[in-house]
Amino acid sequence: MTAPQAPQKGSLWRTARAVGWSFFGVRKNSAFQDDVSKLNPLHIIAVGLIAVMLFVGGLILVVRWVVAS
Repeated sequence: MTAPQAPQKGSLWRTARAVGWSFFGVRKNSAFQDDVSKLNPLHIIAVGLIAVMLFVGGLILVVRWVVAS
């Protein structure tokens, strides 16, 4: 008999990918359930905050570029 395997923990790349798909609102329920079981909520929050800051910073840069033109 083999011992049951411990659930794999999510990596930083997996967390970033899950947050990215959430930004677009495109996510399968099965993938969502898989993420819920494997990803650390604190990592999701941290990656989400960084993604929001990058998104807002990008918007500010685009607005400055359009206004300056």
